[in-house]
Amino acid sequence: MRAIWKGAIAFGLVNVPVKVYSATEDHDVSLHQVHEKDGGRIRYQRRCEICGEVVEYKNIAKAYDDGEQTVVLTDEDLASLPVEKSREIEVVEFVPSDQVDPILFDRTYYLEPDSKSTKSYVLLRRTLEDTDRTAIVQFSLRQKSRLGALRVRGDVLTLQTLLWEDEVREAAFPSLEESVRISAKELEMSSALVDSFSSDFDPSGFTDEYQEQLRTLIEAKLEKGEALDTEQTFGEEAEDEGGKVLDLMEALRRSVEKNRGRKPASGKAKEQEKEQPAKKPAAKSSGRKTRKGA
Repeated sequence: MRAIWKGAIAFGLVNVPVKVYSATEDHDVSLHQVHEKDGGRIRYQRRCEICGEVVEYKNIAKAYDDGEQTVVLTDEDLASLPVEKSREIEVVEFVPSDQVDPILFDRTYYLEPDSKSTKSYVLLRRTLEDTDRTAIVQFSLRQKSRLGALRVRGDVLTLQTLLWEDEVREAAFPSLEESVRISAKELEMSSALVDSFSSDFDPSGFTDEYQEQLRTLIEAKLEKGEALDTEQTFGEEAEDEGGKVLDLMEALRRSVEKNRGRKPASGKAKEQEKEQPAKKPAAKSSGRKTRKGA
């Protein structure tokens, strides 16, 4: 991994030099736009609307338009802002970890100690662990002031950028204001359904089915040429059993019966599942991430 930023965490008189790394990456297959007729690559050009010239990226500046006037802001202008020059991740407060609403989480970064001595880094990490607190921080990254949360993941400090409060939309749905009566029996059946699906979360037990099928299609086209029947690769599409309107209690009862005793396998059972030959992918995918073996 390559560090994207260097700075220091500052809380009180303690200074923790760190390097910042992106903690996640996109696994999607990269696709290009082409002319369907002859496969020619389609590219976008940045063309000036005044002179008509194609402008190189290095010669492009940002601008603000208020409807009447335009203010051009160069990279030098933006870099001159005091907050942009700051290389400090300032701890504003330590809060109980359960008070940070997950909806605020944005991007995640790993923090690596950037000093010969890791004592201050370990001190901060241990403090967060022992107090079960999250450090709320402010810093500047890529020409933006950011709010963030310092948390612990294993032996590593992570920095998760947070959305600002006004960036989270209010969920105001009139339909949720209606009075709904839930019977004790319905709640009991619903709880039974939850219990039938209960498990410990293991991210490795899930796979991106759409991307796997996309890779299968690409490999098949490479081997057989363009004249390829999609059904030949993925098989026939299963008939859709949806569309029926079921009573809530009946739907819960059927779901419980279907999933009773269907808790995820563990230990030897998991190993035996892995040894079984892989099933053909379904005809189409909704793009959702689905559980392996489901």
